[in-house]
Amino acid sequence: MRLTPFVTVLASLLVVGAAPASAYPIDDRVLTQNALYRTGRLAPVDCPEPPLRDGDAASARRYATTVTTCLNEAWGAHFRRNGLPFAPVKIDFQARPKAFCGRKWGDAAGRYCDSQHRFMVLLDRDALADSSNLYLYLVIAHEFGHHLQNLTGLADAYRTHPYHSKAELYQQIRRNELQAECLAGVFFGAVWPTLGRSDADWQYLRELDGTGHSRTHGRGKSVLTWLDRGFATRRPGACNTWTATSAKVA
Repeated sequence: MRLTPFVTVLASLLVVGAAPASAYPIDDRVLTQNALYRTGRLAPVDCPEPPLRDGDAASARRYATTVTTCLNEAWGAHFRRNGLPFAPVKIDFQARPKAFCGRKWGDAAGRYCDSQHRFMVLLDRDALADSSNLYLYLVIAHEFGHHLQNLTGLADAYRTHPYHSKAELYQQIRRNELQAECLAGVFFGAVWPTLGRSDADWQYLRELDGTGHSRTHGRGKSVLTWLDRGFATRRPGACNTWTATSAKVA
């Protein structure tokens, strides 16, 4: 999940080592000209929120499973309509941080596993404390963004793209995470009319999401810029972080 750094697993995610200067700016067409960007607007989604109660893990699991089903249905239809192969994602939960997908958990809210087409959500006391703020919804939508990157080859291209400095490495990580955040915004834009939420609810979620500054996930301003871009356009093509200027992914 984009709210938590994963510096400890960098070696397992990217090719480490020197690369020629021509490796930057990003020159991989899978990243910069991916077919996902040409798929148009995500159709409106009818997905009302199920009941969610403070401190209630069972209701949180039902809630998260329903949201994941909506994501599978909406993006599955979008991919099929545009001639792209699709496979649904699976969701699992844990009450305390444990290793997942061969890696230590760290302090993530959620984490996606490419090889399993599955993501794990942490439902600890903090995650269950406030059922009103849409945070769990955003965690799920963001992890699903990583699933879309996996299905379209973006994830593989990201992991193997060379870099020749630590600054380039971290910038690539931010491009990947901010893209997943933008794709979450695309889904929020498509589903928002059916959630029965107010503008104040959206602004509160933005306040939560835009807090802090992470070297791997970006400044709060950058996070909100990409979330808002996806929300406003409902177009995956608006989420091409790989051709954005460095300032846009800071």
